[in-house]
Amino acid sequence: MTSTLLEVDGLVKHFPVRGGLAWGETAKVHAVDGVSFTLRRGETLSLVGESGCGKTTTGRLILRLVKATSGRVVFDGQDVFKLEPREMRALRRRMQIIFQDPFSSLNPRMRVGTIVAEGLKTHRIGPPSEWKDKVVHILEKVGLRAEHARRFPHEFSGGQRQRIAIARVLAMNPDLIVGDEPISALDVSIQAQVVNLLEDLKDELGLSYIIIAHNLSVVRHISDRVAVMYLGKIVELANAETLFTRPLHPYTEALLSAVPVPVPEPSARLQRILLEGDVPSPIDLPSGCRFHTRCRYAQARCAQEEPAFREVAGRSVACHFPLVPS
Repeated sequence: MTSTLLEVDGLVKHFPVRGGLAWGETAKVHAVDGVSFTLRRGETLSLVGESGCGKTTTGRLILRLVKATSGRVVFDGQDVFKLEPREMRALRRRMQIIFQDPFSSLNPRMRVGTIVAEGLKTHRIGPPSEWKDKVVHILEKVGLRAEHARRFPHEFSGGQRQRIAIARVLAMNPDLIVGDEPISALDVSIQAQVVNLLEDLKDELGLSYIIIAHNLSVVRHISDRVAVMYLGKIVELANAETLFTRPLHPYTEALLSAVPVPVPEPSARLQRILLEGDVPSPIDLPSGCRFHTRCRYAQARCAQEEPAFREVAGRSVACHFPLVPS
């Protein structure tokens, strides 16, 4: 057993734009454009960036919920994109996803016990005589009670519904969980409970997470490493504490400047970096560095040459002029 659980290499997804009299392809949306990273066993990697940067699409490509244009995803030594349907069905037990909206992702016509047991039945995990006890055990593990198995999703709060969604995932005993904004639909008071639950389950069961999120305060708390995405590419990848302490990419710097500080020092001068202009269209990408149209440090080279994703000061960054600490 190697320490690397997941390898993503050159992942690309282009969505065709169709139109005209013949309804043919007129352009392409570059949703994900050459994403590469690895995930170690027991590690939490967060994908962050503005809406539309390709975070969710990347997560769905890894699970093969969306067909990739090109690239490679290797999960525990298996090339995910080359697996036959029967092999992929078996692998799905080990790769699960928590969707953003806990209400729409749960079948309103099914009782909670049936929802959690559905994966057990589909994959024939254990004898049917043990399914009821296992469902109760999993519900208790996520902070719910045995009698909740008889209720319907609409009878629960948002936080409880997300716990049901997590219980459904845990029933598969997965190795990898992709959390697509798993707490964004919840109240702030409930978010902390769900985050703590995910961390406790990670330590107890040895899970690996890919967390897709906007809340950078939560990302800093829960992540081992963070990948910052912009227009379909990863622009910086680093240890969470290192990235939050001293970002190297100008886009990362701007993102972190927007994180609210709970109790700022009276003498501290917080500089909010306002990015000028709009995010370029993923259909008509700018030349060179994709961020140069909004970057306050941009130079002539940035508009002409796309920066390589390289190692700088102990982390990976795609920038011609990174903000190297002195």
